[in-house]
Amino acid sequence: MKHIRQLLLLSLLVFDNSCITPFIPKTNEDKELLVVEGLITDQPGANTIKLSKSLPLGTRNVATPVKGCTVTISDDLNNTFSLSETVAGTYVTDPSIFQGVVGRFYTLHININASDNNHNYESDPIEMKPVPPIDSIYYQKVTIQEGSGNSASQEGCQVYLNTHDPTNHCKFYRWEFTETWEFILPYTVPNKICWISDNSDMINIKNTSIIAEDKIEQYPLNFISNETDRLRVKYSILVNQYSLNEDEYLYWEKLQNLSEQVGGLYDMIPSAVPSNVYCLDDPNEKVQGYFSVSARSSKRIFIRDHFAGVVNPYTDAVCIADTIFGGAAIPNLNIWVWVIIDQPTPPPGFQVITRTKGCYDCTVRGTNVPPDFWTENN
Repeated sequence: MKHIRQLLLLSLLVFDNSCITPFIPKTNEDKELLVVEGLITDQPGANTIKLSKSLPLGTRNVATPVKGCTVTISDDLNNTFSLSETVAGTYVTDPSIFQGVVGRFYTLHININASDNNHNYESDPIEMKPVPPIDSIYYQKVTIQEGSGNSASQEGCQVYLNTHDPTNHCKFYRWEFTETWEFILPYTVPNKICWISDNSDMINIKNTSIIAEDKIEQYPLNFISNETDRLRVKYSILVNQYSLNEDEYLYWEKLQNLSEQVGGLYDMIPSAVPSNVYCLDDPNEKVQGYFSVSARSSKRIFIRDHFAGVVNPYTDAVCIADTIFGGAAIPNLNIWVWVIIDQPTPPPGFQVITRTKGCYDCTVRGTNVPPDFWTENN
């Protein structure tokens, strides 16, 4: 009887798993669409255009870069600038030749140069609008949980931004930011102090055309929770502010709405967000993405403060695997285990080892080379 129950249970599990079939709804969308990601600014340096193919609905692989294209940018003075392909699908301008100018109109041109698709694509002409400087970036501590009894208090950090345009030329704003933070391993190891940088993955936009004064105060740019170690030592955020035209603002607004949806079966799909790039050879072919043209202003702040309850990813419970006493050599040292505490005296001495390399070497997560902007004075 016991064996019969086991067979019945196994059959039930097999039957139950066999009933789970992925459902991929039928759509009228093309399985592969050209995706354009590009931004040119008025600042020195290379500008990047990325070209890839979107994937069919239900596919989880990484989008395929589109290689070997001819990509150029032209302006309203009949100048044409060629971009070179650095890595597959990534095309960059020559910073010694090209730099955006406020007031000029720019158009992106793409030729796929493929045997199965030799189509030409072109963007709308986009004016590079001026952008005002960022007035200030500042932060406030946020109480996540009050301390009581055995429960410790927890704090996060809300970063705000203020800006305004006295000329009333910039009505549509977008912000991106790069976070950089220092972290320190709690052990005396060769690579003890490192830095990590991370780019924002959220959409921050604001429309001031509907208010009397072109002024933005206390815009909530980024919240830093206590669930990361960003705030343990020192943190920096570099904010880039962009000026948009109304069409691009509407593009980012629709993407923002899409990203905030839960992803139900009948939610808007990305191809429903209109692009400003079109196929010249087939007007019915849809293109995803946007060619952005914008002036840019930037500002950086540093935060070095105490925040209660910030997570420590390098506790002894996580890092310490064992303690070895005496002077015996540890087998496979620096292959499977690493010494994080070496205490040779008093005799017989001991060594504390870890099986987590990140507890021994901070470069597992970051770099031990400090950024150029990182000094003791900031």
